[in-house]
Amino acid sequence: MPDWLLPDWPAPAAVRATCSTRAGGLSTGSFQGLNLGAHVGDDPAAVAANRAQFREAIGARPVFLQQVHGADVLPLGPFTVDGASADACTTTEQGIACTIMVADCLPVLFTDEAGQRVAAAHAGWRGLAAGVLENTVAAFQAEGGASKLLAWLGPCIGPDAFEVGDEVRAAFERVSPVANQFFQPAGMPGKWMADLAGLARMRLRAAGVEQLHGNDSSEAWCTVHNPLRFFSHRRDRVSGRFAACIWRA
Repeated sequence: MPDWLLPDWPAPAAVRATCSTRAGGLSTGSFQGLNLGAHVGDDPAAVAANRAQFREAIGARPVFLQQVHGADVLPLGPFTVDGASADACTTTEQGIACTIMVADCLPVLFTDEAGQRVAAAHAGWRGLAAGVLENTVAAFQAEGGASKLLAWLGPCIGPDAFEVGDEVRAAFERVSPVANQFFQPAGMPGKWMADLAGLARMRLRAAGVEQLHGNDSSEAWCTVHNPLRFFSHRRDRVSGRFAACIWRA
């Protein structure tokens, strides 16, 4: 599909990945384009058609989760249906796409160097602080450890658009004091501009993942500042969802 993102990373040939944008789809109004979220108020028929278009485009079966800003990782198998409550998923099966829907939160895709397992994680600040990335890395331990993993970070809200309170900064600094480098003063007491992708890179490196690709916190990756390409809940309040997915062909 034109305008979708294809990760630029040295993944094994049998591993496929993509990240949709607003391009394509039948949704209109605030959901204009390829909205894949069935929980945001869009016409259910349009969402069903969009998901069918998404599945046809990737040539695999995407499994859509009920994402709850937690840290649980769901193993996917041939009989896993849409709607399970989790914020990350993983599989060794062929043709099943680990799929994460976002509209400001950070999607992170994973594979190992052998391409034996793939995974995807939904890293909003709550899930990121709660350890969703570390839990996803743990799913790969039997395949040779975190140093053998590749991670691709997709689009998310950028560091000059993500204003948060003291409680968010404190949640990260409790785990790692050096997280303070990813928070800049927002111009009023108790408010900070947070670098979500930077925080994710920090947490992944601490978990032993050395091969990081994708989102470098620059404006091109910011969902808020690219309204024609990405949905953004922070920007629009009523918004669709795009998706990042990874699968074994």
